[in-house]
Amino acid sequence: MDEVTASRGKQEGRKSGGGGKRRQVAALPWRGEGAAMRILLVSSRETRRWVIPKGWPMKGKSNFAAAAQEAYEEAGVDGVIADKPIGEYEYLKRLKSGAAKLVKVDVFPLQVTGEHAAWPEKGQRTLQWMTPVEAALAVQEPDLRDLIARFAGVELSEEDHPAPTPAPTPVRVTFQRLRRRITALWGRYGR
Repeated sequence: MDEVTASRGKQEGRKSGGGGKRRQVAALPWRGEGAAMRILLVSSRETRRWVIPKGWPMKGKSNFAAAAQEAYEEAGVDGVIADKPIGEYEYLKRLKSGAAKLVKVDVFPLQVTGEHAAWPEKGQRTLQWMTPVEAALAVQEPDLRDLIARFAGVELSEEDHPAPTPAPTPVRVTFQRLRRRITALWGRYGR
């Protein structure tokens, strides 16, 4: 799919959904069985928090196919994806304007059968295979945490349900980046 078509499809997804809520689709990449099961998380590009590959629905693709496409683009994986979501979760998406918009995300499990050496967002994100408990505890969204645990058939104790830490604001992210750059420059030229 060319970038123009993908962009048009993403615009369609942003407009969809009733009640003013936007909807996205996501893949929950997994491999292994039982105690060997692992869940793949990716870091978000802006806040660097752990998430699953997700994006806007794409024109001409079913929601599960769009979720599989996001898994390839963001994590370089492909495999067998379920055609029905296992659940949904909500999160606040930071817009370029600095405002936040509530987005609902339909989650489709993707049994990973292949990992690519190169993919569109390689180098922009960190990837990590985790146990289901590690993955559930690494994500910020409580509904996604519970969805991962339910999918993997693991129980989380009461202390594993901490109050979520809010994602950093765009201003805080900018200051963190600036601090890292100043620190790097100070180390290079300050001696």
